[in-house]
Amino acid sequence: MKRLLMITLSAALLGGCFDDLTDIKAYMKKVEVETPPGISPIPEVKEFAHVKYAGVTMRSPFAKPKAEAIQDKLALMQDCLQPDRQRQKEPLEKYALTNLKMKGTMGYEKDPWALVEAASDGSLHRVSIGNFMGLFHGRITAVLDDQVQLLELVPDGTGCWKERETMVNMSESENGQGG
Repeated sequence: MKRLLMITLSAALLGGCFDDLTDIKAYMKKVEVETPPGISPIPEVKEFAHVKYAGVTMRSPFAKPKAEAIQDKLALMQDCLQPDRQRQKEPLEKYALTNLKMKGTMGYEKDPWALVEAASDGSLHRVSIGNFMGLFHGRITAVLDDQVQLLELVPDGTGCWKERETMVNMSESENGQGG
C-alpha cells in the first residue's frame, strides 16, 4: 500500500514537469539582443613625471637631530617667557575660555572668589586670584563683580610665549538678568 502511494505521488510530481521552454528561450534571446557586445577599453595611463629629490644634502627627517642643534634651540628659548611645565594643572585648564561661564561672586572684599561653570559638563568651580583656567595657562589676576580677569601665556611661534590679558564676563541668565 505504501509502495503504491509512493509511485502515484512520484508520477504526479513528475507529471508537473514539462519540456515547454519557449518563454525562457524567448527571454534569453531578448537579453542577448539588448546586451551591448564587448567591454569598453581601459583608459590610457598618463606618463609619470619623475621629480628628483633635492634635499639630499639636508638632514634626513627620519634621523634624530644632533645634540648641538637641540642645545642651540634650548638656549634661544631659555631667555624668553615660558609657562611653568612643572606646575600641576587645575581642573578648569582643560576648557577653552569660550566654554567657561562666570555665574557669580562670593566672599569678602579682600578675598573674593567667583563661581565658574564649565559649559560642556555643567560642573561648577570656585576660583580666586592666583588660580588658573583656560587652555593658555590663564592665571586669575582679579575677581570683580561682573568678570574674572586673567593673564594668559600664548605662544608667539618662535618657541617663546607672550602675556595677554583677557576676561570671562558674568553670563546672562534666561530672564536677562545677571547671575
